[in-house]
Amino acid sequence: MSTLAVLGSGMVTVLGYNAPATLAALINRGEAPCPLHNNCSGKHSGFLALGSMLAGDLAGDAPHRAALRGYVHHDHAVMREVTQAISDASGFDLQQTARGIDGCSIPTYAIPLRSLALAYARVATGAGLTTAQATAARVLRTAATQQPFMTLLGERVYCKVGAEAVYCAALPDQGMGVAIKIDDGATPRAAEVVMAAVIEHLVTLSAAEREAMHARSAITLHNWNGTQVGTLGASAALQDALTRTAARH
Repeated sequence: MSTLAVLGSGMVTVLGYNAPATLAALINRGEAPCPLHNNCSGKHSGFLALGSMLAGDLAGDAPHRAALRGYVHHDHAVMREVTQAISDASGFDLQQTARGIDGCSIPTYAIPLRSLALAYARVATGAGLTTAQATAARVLRTAATQQPFMTLLGERVYCKVGAEAVYCAALPDQGMGVAIKIDDGATPRAAEVVMAAVIEHLVTLSAAEREAMHARSAITLHNWNGTQVGTLGASAALQDALTRTAARH
């Protein structure tokens, strides 16, 4: 971690989102947010750790910084490793598909939802991965789900939200992966409702947990005056499909 603390100043990500409480605390201290406060800084820390590992025995900070320069580019050693890992997990060759640039500057690839769901199923179970990959998936999953600030259901659900209303999850107890894409591209709306409905139907929940999930899968919309103006919820067709899926598992 001391090495990463030194290398953190080389992190490439945007200053877009900061948790409100964190941002307020920064303002109160007269400080400005930096890339370390961005919600993408976690994975970028992982990229820096990987790059430092790939740099191996290079002595001192300067050689490590040089080795990490441009780590967000698709042809950098760090991104080549990341891209290969995603290809391995998804069974889809990312070198043969369209590539863009994500909001936090890393490469992003066009990938079928089925392949993305397969990747998360493999993260959930380790099946289809090498021993090293399965171990890494388990370590990452456990680390993420043990942080109560960001998770409600512990290791039973490992979720990851993405841009443009993509939402994915690994369900270890069911041995399943979930990949959702909503056409409107609005992540905090239908995608979250659908994911909550998926969890309601497929994951074993306590009464309190089920109530918490239902509050996210059946939402009443109000305007600024508090007048009810609509609802968000899973369609009957989706609920029927989830019920059938749950019965098979």
